[in-house]
Amino acid sequence: MFYPININLDNLEIIIIGGGNIALRKCKNFLEFGKSVTVLSPEFKRDFLEIEEKVDFIQDIFKEEYIDEFDMVIAATDDKETNEEIACICRKKSKFVNVVDNREFSDFITTSYLKRGDLLIGISTGGKVPALSSKIRRDLEEIYDEDFSDYVEILAKIRKEVIKKYSDKTERRKVLKSLVELELDELKNFEI
Repeated sequence: MFYPININLDNLEIIIIGGGNIALRKCKNFLEFGKSVTVLSPEFKRDFLEIEEKVDFIQDIFKEEYIDEFDMVIAATDDKETNEEIACICRKKSKFVNVVDNREFSDFITTSYLKRGDLLIGISTGGKVPALSSKIRRDLEEIYDEDFSDYVEILAKIRKEVIKKYSDKTERRKVLKSLVELELDELKNFEI
């Protein structure tokens, strides 16, 4: 069973093994969170050129020694046996591994997600129905549009002021609960 968790990527070295569409998507996801990665493959999809300045590339076939310096490994080749071999090696070397086409060989799975500034909503079916996770994400995109990142920022600033002003925790909690019911325009005009 998979447990939902957010991981601080700052001190992790990540390698994605594969040069196709899935590897590219995984790579872009890490970049969206400000994390550069290394990508290993004998050849790369042309679209990797769009991000070549942000990624370290190793153009070669997979060799066990390539994962030694990495903490997290994404096995995203188009060969199921190679992905499983990568997973087995990672387990022996205590590396955190995700096999994109086989959750049974994975230590973790990546969720579909919606990111609006600091708001991060992860959606998962445990790797069983990725298309459903994607549909739910699209539905949530309509509810939580791009303006929602502003909402979170303003609410965070107001929260700090509320914490300063209200020493009584019950009263503080009551005020904070009422704030999340306000619309963005109402928050912008809110005075403590």
